Amino acid sequence: MKKSLLLAIPAALVLAFTTNAFAADGKTIYADNCAKCHGDDGKGQTKMGQKLGAKDYTDAAVQAELKDENVFKSVKEGMKKDDKTFMKPSELSDEDIKASIAYLRTFKK
Repeated sequence: MKKSLLLAIPAALVLAFTTNAFAADGKTIYADNCAKCHGDDGKGQTKMGQKLGAKDYTDAAVQAELKDENVFKSVKEGMKKDDKTFMKPSELSDEDIKASIAYLRTFKK
């Protein structure tokens, strides 16, 4: 019993550390690559966000209709409608995109 408890404690610490590191990375990636349009708070109320019609990611209804795979594709490939580019394709790694999406999910109220 004592042996399994001693093994469980370091495992829990590693899990807690990696979860916090992952969340911090997503926040940094978002701040560096997304906040200019979507805002630090995810509301899309920046000049560029208002111009392009960025969604309010704090809105539970907006979050509910977002599918991670669609967000991933939009970030990776960019977004265009007719001849207008709303978002350029990203050069972020797949892992970084996933981390930024995970952070984006924290805006839901």
